[in-house]
Amino acid sequence: MASLDQYVIFTLDDQRYALPLLDVERIVPAVYVTPLPKAPAIVVGIITVQGRVMPVVNLRRRFRLPERPIEPDDQFIIAQTRQRTVALSVDLVSGVISIPRQETIHHSEILPNLEYVAGVVKHEDGLLLIHDLETCLSLVEERELDFALQAA
Repeated sequence: MASLDQYVIFTLDDQRYALPLLDVERIVPAVYVTPLPKAPAIVVGIITVQGRVMPVVNLRRRFRLPERPIEPDDQFIIAQTRQRTVALSVDLVSGVISIPRQETIHHSEILPNLEYVAGVVKHEDGLLLIHDLETCLSLVEERELDFALQAA
């Protein structure tokens, strides 16, 4: 029996991405984001979810996509990195899928230095880029974010 990996599927513009379900805590509707002075450019601000303050990461900036304001129909993926809980701003979360592990192409087979992408999955609707949440914030950005959060 093939081993299956589960992924949360989300979109930014017309591109679909996947995030391992194990990294995802929940999906919430977009809310007002409070700006966070001195935060790294990828962090648009902070929100509170059930009493917890967390940074909002703008994946559009990380993937060099055209900027646009957060819309009321957007969603936040609340996800856990090794360092912290973050809210990822996305256009739409379309669901969870299970993919046989052998169908995942590791990023090193595509481009060895491919940033922020752990791999690619061929899916019936096209290719899904698997987002590498652990590399989303660089060490420098992590330090800048820690400083900004402490100063807030």
